[in-house]
Amino acid sequence: MEDANDSLKKILEDQRYLKILYHLKKANVDYGKSIMLNTKIPLSEIVNILDDLERMGLIERVMGATLKNTEAKFKLSSEVHKHHTYYSLTRAGDHLLRHLTQEDLINNYIELLKNDQKSTKILQLAEELNADHALTYAKLIRSSLEEAITLLEKLMRMGLLEEKNARIIKFRDRKAKPKKETRTHHKYYGLSRLGELVVREMKRKGIIAK
Repeated sequence: MEDANDSLKKILEDQRYLKILYHLKKANVDYGKSIMLNTKIPLSEIVNILDDLERMGLIERVMGATLKNTEAKFKLSSEVHKHHTYYSLTRAGDHLLRHLTQEDLINNYIELLKNDQKSTKILQLAEELNADHALTYAKLIRSSLEEAITLLEKLMRMGLLEEKNARIIKFRDRKAKPKKETRTHHKYYGLSRLGELVVREMKRKGIIAK
């Protein structure tokens, strides 16, 4: 079992871990394919993450041949014969989520990033630009394109950035573009809702200039 701080760091660095934990909190007991359908995470990734979460001591396998739908809340029949490996939160997993309020979550992300100047700068730029591609971020943080992409993808895994999928991004949505309309030929990155909250709190704490 990993140290609690190491476990928290790992799930903050990859939002898929947190999504699966929150799903199990809601479902009480569930198995891989059902978790996939509810979280939209590919099954091959879920299998690896479940193994990881089990090693971390945050989830455990549910023993027994059958489950009642009072235990597996996403099952419709009153009793289900187990044809899959089912998982539920351990006491440690439940304790972690119970004490991870939105405020705590935001503060933990800030603690994780506050000494990472380039990642923090990208978050600040994402708010200012609203949406832009990796080359723009690379120029503005004075890094190589490869480094910028690595940082952007890291922040996406954390759930602080998201890809903007609109085929046409209007001028009001992409503040760094002088034209009134541009077609997207690149992957565009902008703040997620969680990212907006983290940036707002970073500004309040003086980590990012207002």
